[in-house]
Formats: sequence, structure tokens, C-alpha cells
Amino acid sequence: MDERLLQTMLDVDEHHWWYKGRRRVIRAELDRLPMPAGAQVLDAGCGSGRTLEELVDYGEVHGIELSPAAAGVAKGRGCGEVKVGRLEELPWGDDSFDLITCLDVLEHLPDDRHALTELLRVCKPGGWLVATVPAYQSLWSYHDEANHHYRRYERATFRAAAIDGGWRVGRMTAFNSILFPPAAAVRLAQRRRRNGTPEFDLELGPPWLNRVLEGPMRLEARWLGRGRTLPAGLSLLAVLHKPLP
Repeated sequence: MDERLLQTMLDVDEHHWWYKGRRRVIRAELDRLPMPAGAQVLDAGCGSGRTLEELVDYGEVHGIELSPAAAGVAKGRGCGEVKVGRLEELPWGDDSFDLITCLDVLEHLPDDRHALTELLRVCKPGGWLVATVPAYQSLWSYHDEANHHYRRYERATFRAAAIDGGWRVGRMTAFNSILFPPAAAVRLAQRRRRNGTPEFDLELGPPWLNRVLEGPMRLEARWLGRGRTLPAGLSLLAVLHKPLP
């Protein structure tokens, strides 16, 4: 990932509307899952560790992050074990976790199926993986290039990658849907202006605007929390299940 973008993400993930909205969406999905008492929980690609603070409500948390700088911030939150490492070579034994989250990480990996297979290995039989990815290859923009993305996903490609990794797809939905039309227009405009420095979408902006942009994601989280889905959006979410033997 571009170092400037990494630092921007570390600076804004507490208050930026996108991160706050995604956390609401993830909680809405997790609250619907049958988690055992004392569940072992992994955030694969934990970034600054902000999501670990949410996951402590579901069990004993662990994180892994490729960037030592981000992992250092995550460790400083004191929520649980955080390791530096790659998703393709997870430093835990087979059948270690009841729940795994992998939020906007798979698109960074050259071989997403390898990572999904490795995540399956460390998940307990009957356990869950909740994963999010950016949607629509047609929306590829400077932001994807700065993030060192390898791809954006269609529903079919996301589902195929999950199944090839050994997972059963329990549920799939779009999100960040209400803001999808204007955001898509911005991405397409960026793609036409292929000169200068790559532009990032993560500036915090004025507080009033950040509050306004939080509203649609709050509504979407409530909708998804009722077990409903959204047909289109800037992101896709899948709830995947490891089959019992």
C-alpha cells in the first residue's frame, strides 16, 4: 500500500464515515451469528486494530497485520494478541478460531484463493468468516492503484473464490449502496483523468459533512441486521461457513 495512504488510514479510521459505517455493518452481521461463549476471534488484516475493539464483544480477539507500523498501533490498543505476518502463512494451528473477519484485505493479495484456503485451515469446523471486498472492476480508479489492489469483485467472482477456498457461502450482499451513484461517478471521472498524483478518498473532511455521510451507512446497517440484502453498492460482504466434517 502507498505509505501516504497507510498513514492517512491510521489517522482517520476512528472518525471517518466510511470506517464507522463499515463497523456498523459488520456488527449488524455478527450479531446474527450463533457465537459460542468464549469464542476465539481473528481479524485477518487488522490494520490499526480499531476493529479489534469491536470484536472483543464476541470473544477473545487476535489480529494479524502485514504492516509493522499498523500492527504496532493495533498492539497499543491492548485488546489482544497481534502478530505481524501474511494471510497466506498464518501462524496458528488448524481449527483455532470460531470467527474470522477479513475486511477489505483479499483484494490486496495476488492469490486470494490461497489466502481463503489458509483462513479455512485455521477456522474451526462450523465456524464463520465475514469478509468484505470492493465491488465492480469497472469502477477501478486511482484509489485502487494507490492501495495496490489486484482486483475489484463481482458477486460471481467473490463467490467463486470463496467456494474454491473450501467455504460455503451463507450470505452475500452489497453495501455502501445509497451513496453508490455519486461515488461511482467520481471514480469514473478519476479514471478519465489519468495524470498527476493518485487521489485518495479517505480525507476526513469537515465534521458536518462526515456526519451527513454517516447517515446512509447507519440505515444500511439496520436493514442488513434484519437479514435483508442490498442489490448494488461500492462494496460486497459475504458471510462464509466452514462445513462440519
